[in-house]
Amino acid sequence: MTGPSAHHFGVTVTDLDRSIEFYRDVLSLDVLARFSVSGEEFATGVGVEGAAGTFAHLDAGGARVELVEYEPEGEDATGGAINQAGAKHLGLEVQDLDATYEELPEDVETLSGPQTTESGTRILFVRDPDDNLVELLEP
Repeated sequence: MTGPSAHHFGVTVTDLDRSIEFYRDVLSLDVLARFSVSGEEFATGVGVEGAAGTFAHLDAGGARVELVEYEPEGEDATGGAINQAGAKHLGLEVQDLDATYEELPEDVETLSGPQTTESGTRILFVRDPDDNLVELLEP
């Protein structure tokens, strides 16, 4: 058996249209597809009784970001600190972190301004409309 390869990175959201606007308009990801999935097989597969999902796939330059709005909606699992067990974030590379930071709309929450780590990588964490962490980085 050959090893797996990445297909997508999923982010659960409460309002798909609002999240598409953020990832498309603020982070410049192109929308590749929108679709819905439901039925007993889907609910069984995701382990949520009666589950249905509305999805959007976005192009992140060689990686696919999958935004999904579920019915029924689960409990909020966002907003915590990045060092908490189970915390997750989406990492997106940008060419010029300072320019990206300057172009962010005022209502986009950041954890700090751009920082240069010991490894030389420049990082900036922002929160999407559902409080999910997104790391913008310049290697």
